[in-house]
Amino acid sequence: MTKDIRALEPTELWNNFADLNAVPRGSKKEEKVIQFMVDFGKKLNLDTIVDPVGNVIIKKPASKGMENRKTVVLQSHLDMVHQKNSNTSFNFDTDGIKMIVDGDWVRADGTTLGADNGMGVAAIMSVLASKTIKHSAIEALFTIDEETGMTGAMGLQANYLNGEILLNLDTEDDDEIDIGCAGGIDVTAENTYNEVGAPVNSGGFSISVTGLKGGHSGMDIHKGLGNANKIMNRLLYETKDFIRISEINGGSLRNAIPRESFATISVANVRKDAFIKKVNKIVKEIKAEQSAVDPNLEIKISEVAKPERVMTTISQNTLLNAIYAAHNGVYRMSNDMEDLVETSNNVARVIVKDESVKILCLTRSSVESSKFDLANALRATFEMAGYTVTLSGSYPGWKPNVTSPILKTLTETYEKLFNKKANVVACHAGLECGILGTNYPDMDMISFGPTIQGAHSPDEKANIKSSQKFWQFLLTILENIPLKK
Repeated sequence: MTKDIRALEPTELWNNFADLNAVPRGSKKEEKVIQFMVDFGKKLNLDTIVDPVGNVIIKKPASKGMENRKTVVLQSHLDMVHQKNSNTSFNFDTDGIKMIVDGDWVRADGTTLGADNGMGVAAIMSVLASKTIKHSAIEALFTIDEETGMTGAMGLQANYLNGEILLNLDTEDDDEIDIGCAGGIDVTAENTYNEVGAPVNSGGFSISVTGLKGGHSGMDIHKGLGNANKIMNRLLYETKDFIRISEINGGSLRNAIPRESFATISVANVRKDAFIKKVNKIVKEIKAEQSAVDPNLEIKISEVAKPERVMTTISQNTLLNAIYAAHNGVYRMSNDMEDLVETSNNVARVIVKDESVKILCLTRSSVESSKFDLANALRATFEMAGYTVTLSGSYPGWKPNVTSPILKTLTETYEKLFNKKANVVACHAGLECGILGTNYPDMDMISFGPTIQGAHSPDEKANIKSSQKFWQFLLTILENIPLKK
């Protein structure tokens, strides 16, 4: 498999991507990939440092004849989202990603691919290693923990970088040049409940919601994709008169639309037939609603051993009401940019077990006031249900600058290379530019990247032809960086 990847063009890009993907690099577990990048920089005899939070900075002098151009910061994040199919055996802490060439795409075998943001990292590595690419002085910034907190970007202090221009290589459509993004905030609701013994003369059932596409909780939030936590809650809510909940385990990461949810319940023996009939009716309705976007949705109900303990009726109803009321999906569209989601929420994780409930959400917005408006709406919803709510990890969005000098360079370069205009956009993902701009307010920033689909899900794939287009675009930009003033 890796041999096929290494034969792809541009070979330097795909070989560096293959090397990177052999290194475990989950968010908040970046020790191995940090060392990998340090070893890479030192092997090239380049100035290489690790800042106090773990970001790696590698500096390369300008190529001959380019010394009078502005210094460029090339930036991507080292961590990747860990998602796998339930039937895939894989250990993200120890295993390298298993990659497959599938037509004009590269994908992974049952897991996320790590193209987000591994393709950007690999491109920067290729520039650093090259002896022929024309470029001004380069400061390569490899940040950590972008996917689960932006702590690398937040922790980067002033005075580590001298660049005047920052090229962020973390967008996922090669026709787009990004000049703005959403900020985010984590909303966490927690509660305890009392358990009682499962009713006498009852049996156990397991319910599984699987086969959903999932995806990026920012870039894909407008697509109407099924949220496994909301689907499971709907099933339990509509059958609440039949059931008693024992456990729920749904979703995974805040920034991934949940693809799977699992629940264990008890049902009175005399009501089993009525329960199954009711559930089958609801399942049929849900699958019909989602058929266009989630054709592989599977909802299975199986008899299992009766659970020993279940929630009290009051606690169960409180839980189901709270999740049902919690907003999920698009909250507000932008009034300033056409078709841009301004504010959204992802009900990402639901855990009910051992008399403890935890509900994790990620709220995003390109407008700070709207971000906190939705976060407070969620807080009010959960607090009315008696939950303790914590708002944490807030990070700002990146305000678009349509007069950016580097934007002019990129749009003109794109049009000359590809004989058409690029789409200048803002995105609903959480790019690091807004945060980095806090300590580097005068740095001119822009974002672009190759076409990647299905990020944050096992369907993630990177387009091979697009990687070639992206590489050509990047090299031409580096050749045309403006002169120092």
